[in-house]
Amino acid sequence: MEDGDVSRQIQQMVRFIRQEAEEKANEISLSAEEEFNIEKLQLLEAEKKKIRQEYERKSKQVEIRKKIEYSMQLNASRIKVLQAQDDVVNSMKESASKELLRVFEDNKSYKKLLKALIAQSLLRLKEPAVLLRCREVDRKLVESVLEEAKQEYAGKAKVKAPKVTVDNQVYLPPPPTPSAMDSHEPFWDTTADPFLANCSKARVGLSWLHKMGR
Repeated sequence: MEDGDVSRQIQQMVRFIRQEAEEKANEISLSAEEEFNIEKLQLLEAEKKKIRQEYERKSKQVEIRKKIEYSMQLNASRIKVLQAQDDVVNSMKESASKELLRVFEDNKSYKKLLKALIAQSLLRLKEPAVLLRCREVDRKLVESVLEEAKQEYAGKAKVKAPKVTVDNQVYLPPPPTPSAMDSHEPFWDTTADPFLANCSKARVGLSWLHKMGR
């Protein structure tokens, strides 16, 4: 074989090897680029997921804070309303207590009040025998209206007048002063278990509680 043929064959082999090398290099480059793109996409999706999770977490925190603030404001408003109601009730109770003091000073009005409280208490108890307690200073006044109160009760309840005994051993506290209202008019107990407090202070308190819906 001549030298020229040998040289051509060598050149052909070199071109073939070079072509193979270039094709292989291209394959490696394409594969590497594909793997890079896949990994980049995976990293991008992972970061997006983290961002979404962080956004959701912060959104929930903001929502929870809003609910807490709203609840606190609502509670504060309710407390203000309740305080205002209590202030009004206390003011009205104080006015009613002062009015009651004026009633106590009017003998005619006071007797009428005592009789009404006794009759009302009997209607509530509906017992054949009861024990009545009052202030010591009111004992004679209570005794003077007792029979009328018993008859009033008997007429309304359509029953026989009950036996009412005025307790001469235990009395209610003495008359109140303008600066301190205390329990005073008739206060009931029975010879059995039933018990009823029907003094003016208790009636005033119950009246305002009823009006406030408590």
